[in-house]
Amino acid sequence: MILYHGTNVDFGEIDLSKSMPYKDFGRGFYLTDILSQAQRMAERRSHRFGTAIVQAYEVGDEVLKGFAGCRIKIFEEPNEEWAMFILNNRKRTVPPFVHDYDIVCGPVADDGIAYILTRFEEGTLSLAEALSELKFAHLSSQYCFCTTLSLKYLKRIAL
Repeated sequence: MILYHGTNVDFGEIDLSKSMPYKDFGRGFYLTDILSQAQRMAERRSHRFGTAIVQAYEVGDEVLKGFAGCRIKIFEEPNEEWAMFILNNRKRTVPPFVHDYDIVCGPVADDGIAYILTRFEEGTLSLAEALSELKFAHLSSQYCFCTTLSLKYLKRIAL
């Protein structure tokens, strides 16, 4: 499978210590299988400084199916478990919430989705109402490689 990473700085080696906490699936190296999504991310990042860059990586299907020794969590669709997982990862607790997966895959919680989840967390939406609203959201995909073990299976390729 080919995955893409949108950035504004080209780099040769992935350094997880430079990844941001409090993201949908926690601290990690985020990619997508949608090239246009990675391009939009690169453009958004390059507005601050740098140049829009999309890096391509290859990962074997056996890795994403859990046959390579990685602990994988796959969210096929937005559901209660997905929403609670994202809320826990985005909560600005110290220390931050930490899960034990090497790779997490599933829908992106964009700004609109984050707003729905915030309303649920504040109590202005029930979980059922929040999940109902999420069914109508345009969802894109993300793959978070969270550990050095998982990074071993990413091979950078020319785009």
